[in-house]
Amino acid sequence: MENRKKYKLVKNPTGTYGVYQRITTEDAGWDSLNFEARLLRLGEVWSGDTGDNEYAFVLLSGNYTATTNRGEWNTANGRKSVFEGIAHTLYLPKNTTFELKAVGGDLDIAAGWCHAEQDFPARFKKPEEAAIEIRGGDNATRQINSLVEPGFGSSKIVAVEVYTPSGNWSSYPAHKHDERKVDENGNLLEARLEEIYFYKIDKPTGYAIQQVYTTDGSLDELMQLRNSDAVLVPRGYHPVVAAPGYNCYYLNFLAGSDQSLANTPDTDHSWIFNSWKGRDPRLPIVNASMNNQ
Repeated sequence: MENRKKYKLVKNPTGTYGVYQRITTEDAGWDSLNFEARLLRLGEVWSGDTGDNEYAFVLLSGNYTATTNRGEWNTANGRKSVFEGIAHTLYLPKNTTFELKAVGGDLDIAAGWCHAEQDFPARFKKPEEAAIEIRGGDNATRQINSLVEPGFGSSKIVAVEVYTPSGNWSSYPAHKHDERKVDENGNLLEARLEEIYFYKIDKPTGYAIQQVYTTDGSLDELMQLRNSDAVLVPRGYHPVVAAPGYNCYYLNFLAGSDQSLANTPDTDHSWIFNSWKGRDPRLPIVNASMNNQ
């Protein structure tokens, strides 16, 4: 155990309003992925220019109007919290100017971005367009909402939101995506991806636990995560468990070698895939009809 090293992979939120969470490639010490979360008061604006990057904006709560040189959009049924509906997602390609304005009240919104090698159309994805997948089984059942999924029409950015019921495991059995692998026919087996987990818990005292580890022990960190914490996953396996009594939400942004989620499970635990007897009846936790309530 002497060779196990500790790294600072957790980024705690700073403040309440304005930019309360931000991770850049420079902060992370990696190549591709950036992240930011902002809480705006009524009438406040997030403005900018994507430059050489592509952006994916994910609505956490509230409503906004978006004015860009690629088009205009607005949300009329933004969820009241991440536990009360599904996200609206706005994808903006490179060389796009934008203004997102909070309407109707406070706006909680997050964005992930990375360098874009190709130019794709802007796209506004409504909650009812997000595919819901119930993944896993038994006490490792969770809900995945596809926001910017592989094949979406983006250069490298990927985004999903995941709901893990109280006491359940998620991102489990653990997987990794830290080296690019293809088979003899050129099919992608594993992508090299940087990843950020951004957490929300359904009660103020709640928390989740996440481990990030490698098989050789060069990275092994166990972390307690609370509301609006972010975890950097530069490499290795990264399972999550929700503390009993608290439902856990996390927003994943990924970017790297491919616009893909190709990964490799931890072979020590891959047998668990075939052991499940059923799925947790508490899922799905959210659906698009909740946005209209």
